Amino acid sequence: MISKKKKSISILTISLASGGAEKVISLLLPELVKSYNVYLILFYNVIHFDIPKEVKTIILNGSNSDKTTWKILNFPHFIIKYHRFLRKHKPDIAVSFLTRPNLINGMMKIRFPGLKIILSERGYPSINYKSSSFRYGLYKILIPILYNRADVVFSNSISINHDLRNNFRIVRPLKVIYNPVMPIKQKKYLPSIILKIITVGSLRPIKNHSMILDAIQNIPNSHLTILGDGKLRNDLEQRAKNLGIGHRVDFKGIVKDVNRFLNQSDCFVLSSNSEGFPNVILEAMAVGLPVISTNCLSGPLEILNENKEVIIQPGDFVKAKYGILINNGDSKGLEKAFKYFQDHPHIFEDYGNLGYERVKNYSIKNIFTVFNKMIEEL
Repeated sequence: MISKKKKSISILTISLASGGAEKVISLLLPELVKSYNVYLILFYNVIHFDIPKEVKTIILNGSNSDKTTWKILNFPHFIIKYHRFLRKHKPDIAVSFLTRPNLINGMMKIRFPGLKIILSERGYPSINYKSSSFRYGLYKILIPILYNRADVVFSNSISINHDLRNNFRIVRPLKVIYNPVMPIKQKKYLPSIILKIITVGSLRPIKNHSMILDAIQNIPNSHLTILGDGKLRNDLEQRAKNLGIGHRVDFKGIVKDVNRFLNQSDCFVLSSNSEGFPNVILEAMAVGLPVISTNCLSGPLEILNENKEVIIQPGDFVKAKYGILINNGDSKGLEKAFKYFQDHPHIFEDYGNLGYERVKNYSIKNIFTVFNKMIEEL
């Protein structure tokens, strides 16, 4: 039931699949419905997370396909349907997450000048869009034009905002609002002969899971659990077999109960070459798991070392304030970090405790307060 007394807010995104931006939206929705009439507008009917019953959900395309060909063909369709939604329901504030929804939301400012528009960039643009020279060139034109029509743009990383300002000529107000997480009862480390490692993420080249496989090749008393799925799954499974470690690697696919697997592990690894802001680091810290991460753009340095720069020698690691940092693609550095954990068992509990305290800064209550303040200042 939509209340006429409350302001209305709409959230436009691609889907509510099992990604980072989608997880953030799922955590914000229960807080938003306390103060606003909330519409959730999805490009595709893919829903992994629970949606509060008070939220009015609108699907622009009934299919669950987001293949590259359909992205281009469906774009005009989404523009027309979203325009119809805004004309009919007249929300006070229109928020969007991810680039394609942001571009469409920016367009709507032309047709609805009185509508307050908020865009949220979730990845590092200069890296994310370079997989295709055509797409990169197109976004270098569209992002400055359409993002600069918004009332405010926010991301989840200082580095992303720098990139938007310096490389995409964004002159609108830029804010940083970190991803929220729910701190959970702290895990107690129990010494074990087997080092139980876990990683979470889609099986794509940018996540560089092969680096972890290479690192554990020379650590016989280790076991790796991989949560997530994607086009590289068969290749990664074959690589594990070729390295002779297939029996020590479990590919679990996409799971609902991530925390159960985190609680069964000894340490978490992020091996990405690039991130927007890695929710999974926070989720691991929230259960008291120590974290090893590449020092990639962007997010890990902000989380694990309060954005203070570090110098990491090739084949080595750095003990940051709240976790371990290694260089991108450095399997030898990761291997050395694993062995350091094995040789110094107290580190599991030390970094587990530090991480758990750190993640309290990212509680839903704290992050929603910042998010809501941004809305109220429009």
